[in-house]
Amino acid sequence: MTKQTRVSNANMMTFAEKLSRFSWGLFVPMCMVLAISIVVLYSAGGGNWRPYALSQLMKIILAFGVFFVAAFTNIKLWIKSAYVIYAVALIMIILVTFVGHTGMGAQRWLNLGFIHIQPSELIKIALVLALARYFAWFNSVELGQFKNYLVPIMLLLVPFALIVAQPDLGTALSLGMIAVGVFYIVGANKKWFIIAAILGLMAAPVVWYGGLHDYQRGRIITFLNPDSDVQGAGYQINQAKIAFGSGGMTGMGYMKGSQSQKSFLPEKQTDFIFTMLGEEFGFIGAFALLSIYTWIVIILFWAAKKCRNRFGQLICFGFMLNFFVYYFINISMVLGLLPTVGVPLPLMSFGGSSLLSLMFGFGLCQNAYIHKNQQLSAKGS
Repeated sequence: MTKQTRVSNANMMTFAEKLSRFSWGLFVPMCMVLAISIVVLYSAGGGNWRPYALSQLMKIILAFGVFFVAAFTNIKLWIKSAYVIYAVALIMIILVTFVGHTGMGAQRWLNLGFIHIQPSELIKIALVLALARYFAWFNSVELGQFKNYLVPIMLLLVPFALIVAQPDLGTALSLGMIAVGVFYIVGANKKWFIIAAILGLMAAPVVWYGGLHDYQRGRIITFLNPDSDVQGAGYQINQAKIAFGSGGMTGMGYMKGSQSQKSFLPEKQTDFIFTMLGEEFGFIGAFALLSIYTWIVIILFWAAKKCRNRFGQLICFGFMLNFFVYYFINISMVLGLLPTVGVPLPLMSFGGSSLLSLMFGFGLCQNAYIHKNQQLSAKGS
């Protein structure tokens, strides 16, 4: 049997053959971050498995099921179902508008009884999947025509507007950055980005006075002037800076962080978990986590370059952007380099929606790598 024939029959691979093509270089750092998450969440619970560590461990077990299904299913299934997955995620976001569960002043969750799902997390992966499906079979001439970007722009703008209305500006901005990154990767004309940036600047006053809530404007003002409202809008970031700074080089010790253990640090188990890590394990601990994140990004980039089919390339590149945006925004936020927004730290923050969507994304990237030599058609045949 020729090599070309073996490639064309890649869909007939056994589980053992797929496992032999599995990227352990991506799997290992992913597991390392999940392990660190449990360690930190155990500390966040005051040295107890409840309420955070045990619950998150159960979610991780479920997420591994999602990961392995996504990784070892035939890639053609994901091509055929890309738009369906996007449509389901979009419908869930629409349902949030009408029957969503409200928490922390925002209506972002669907209450399924046994779990609360945040569809805006799933739409990030669904958008990457849909854009990969859409762009994978365009040639260079078609990619240079603006008309061919109208559908992808709508795929972005509809969930973007719905998420902003929840309100969840951080997730909406993340979604926008992911889509723009994919447009750049596929070869969109550079002048379109310049025009979009100019239009964005022109719309800024309208967004400021008519599109933002008072608390959102307060966060931006506090970011520009951290001392303007230390006990109000600036309380979270002020406590985060104190906690992170007190960690020094080696940290105050496991379960010995003053800000986190005495509950001065808000949302230490979710958005500000990186600060808690820095307080207890210091610069060394924070740098170690950042190194693992960088390792993951490099491996995703390498996996994308190895894929011989465009669909797999775009899945890996798109998820790489998604993952990077996640931790870039979160860490910049808790260090005071960006305004405070509700973006979790990937694989670290307590919660199920972000974890499940990320593990689904990791599974899709593993799938793309396993099938990296397979030639694919737009119909998934």
